[in-house]
Amino acid sequence: MANTQLFQSLMGALIPRATARNEEGAPAYTRTPRQALAQMAATGCLNSTFYATAEDQLEGVLGLAEAAAPEFVAKTAVYCRERGLMKDMPALLLAVLSRRDPRLMDRVFDRVVDSPRMVRTFVQIVRSGMTGRKSLGSAPKRCVRRWLDQRTGAALFAASVGASPSIADIVRLVRPKPATREREALYGYLIGRAVAHELLPEVVRQFEAYKTGDRATVPEVPFQMLTALDLDRRGWTEIARRGSWQMTRMNLNTFARHGVFQDPDVTALVAARMRDASEIARSRVLPYQLLAAARSAGPNVPASVRAAVEDAMELAISNVPAIDGQIYICPDVSGSMQSPVTGYRKGATTTVRCVDVAALVAAAFLRQNPGAVVLPFSDSVVSHRLSPRDSVMTNAAHLGSIVGGGTCVSAPLAGLNRGHARGDLMVIVSDNQSWVDGSGGRGTATMREWNRFRERSPQARLVLLDLQPHTTTQVVDREDVLNIGGFSDQVFRVIADFSAGRLHADHWVRAIEAEQI
Repeated sequence: MANTQLFQSLMGALIPRATARNEEGAPAYTRTPRQALAQMAATGCLNSTFYATAEDQLEGVLGLAEAAAPEFVAKTAVYCRERGLMKDMPALLLAVLSRRDPRLMDRVFDRVVDSPRMVRTFVQIVRSGMTGRKSLGSAPKRCVRRWLDQRTGAALFAASVGASPSIADIVRLVRPKPATREREALYGYLIGRAVAHELLPEVVRQFEAYKTGDRATVPEVPFQMLTALDLDRRGWTEIARRGSWQMTRMNLNTFARHGVFQDPDVTALVAARMRDASEIARSRVLPYQLLAAARSAGPNVPASVRAAVEDAMELAISNVPAIDGQIYICPDVSGSMQSPVTGYRKGATTTVRCVDVAALVAAAFLRQNPGAVVLPFSDSVVSHRLSPRDSVMTNAAHLGSIVGGGTCVSAPLAGLNRGHARGDLMVIVSDNQSWVDGSGGRGTATMREWNRFRERSPQARLVLLDLQPHTTTQVVDREDVLNIGGFSDQVFRVIADFSAGRLHADHWVRAIEAEQI
């Protein structure tokens, strides 16, 4: 007869001791500075979340960026811009580099600052003084001038949409040297000087004519420039005809309000654009953005267009892989998951909650893997009914409607252990702040329950997807455990590769280190 007391003691010894406390004061594991910076860079929105204020997040990222080597900071900035499609975080890391290593900042500047929004954000962060300098200095000014010089006149005019700072403010600040008379006139026009009209780029002249009443041709400028004018239905219809995929997604209700969908040809064009697979891929849309579009589409948006948004969702998650073996998908539906997934932003808070993204991940996996078991949890596992035949939107909406209760990340594992279940892959999608299971033995409850599960399924793997940035986790990275920060359509492929043994547990750090700069 085995000595069960001794065996349990040995099993406890194999569980790493908890090294930190999470935001709820419960046991957790801390991450190395590089691991924490990699995760914060993938998920950090620099806005207030359920557990952290914007100031807390900023302080945390700055501390991690100071602790890491400048080259790793540069690679992280490139990775989270090009792969993670982040905005504020890569600009912040670039601003840190402008003080710590200006030459390295110069090398990666063009890859990070690849849009008007990014150049404005970079200048704003540097001038705020939060990264240790309040003026741009010679190296950042040189990079910003280069960014201006590389744009055509039409592109620079289009970039003048936006403020705090505006492109005009940036021109005044860095004082670029125009190479042509046309560029000299454009810079003067942007900062409000009197210039010779005939020297301006053609698109600027068309816009000025349109403003003064010549409505024969709608100029090809950002639609925000036109919306400030008194447009009739014809003008709005032309905007809809020429709109990009992302602009269309974000303005369905606006088009409906201005009568655009009274034209059946335009309605058909918009619907076709929304479900165009090549446009969806080119736009790099995140699946939760489509969830937001579907949820916000009002009753005046035609049914065919709303259906096209659902079709776009099915296309956007079409890379969710079919995975061999028994899969358990565990979305956290606790009360804290009602927090906006990108944090609270005054006047711009997303309607998509963490629970919506967790539900979306579960619904997407279920659609591609009909044999998967979905175990939503809060204090304990929540009963539900889902069908793999239902659309991703339908199942995500159902799971998102059962939110409430405390957070117990170990609950799905504990339930499976009580039933002596076996499996090959478990994916837990949470904000990672478990506290209901905060008391007990060595390490965290999630780590203890996972070790018990592995006794029956020694080849099983666990993925813990943390939707918001934290420096702690409930499970340690090792061969059978992967911590992921943030959510994009790449997450599905990463999970599949890890499940098949093709991915190291320290994936994010290794992926960042592999960046060539």
